[in-house]
Amino acid sequence: GMNMKVKAVLSEERITLPELRANLLALEGERRSKERELSYELRRSIEHANHLGKTSPERSRELVEALLKHEKMKPDIAFRIANIMPRTRDELRAIYAKERFTLTGEELDAIIDLVMAHY
Repeated sequence: GMNMKVKAVLSEERITLPELRANLLALEGERRSKERELSYELRRSIEHANHLGKTSPERSRELVEALLKHEKMKPDIAFRIANIMPRTRDELRAIYAKERFTLTGEELDAIIDLVMAHY
């Protein structure tokens, strides 16, 4: 069965990848100390989170909070931005592709500046 801690993490409504990564690494440390072999799935999850979690949990959370101060920002988009960490207008536009509104070049650049500040 799945460890309760993993269940608690996965049931959290919104979590950034760096936060997930920190949780997975803590869990990995716990498992290792019990000298148990990590399950293949958990190892894959940790590798995936390591690859994607480009910034620290604290900085990813600060970025989400900073993004949410923008009037056009929705929480799901803020989390997507924090997880993808777009560095170009095109990468950022891809995140907004399904939205009904488009951002101006200035708005895109302002968001990219925030991302770069939290890398």
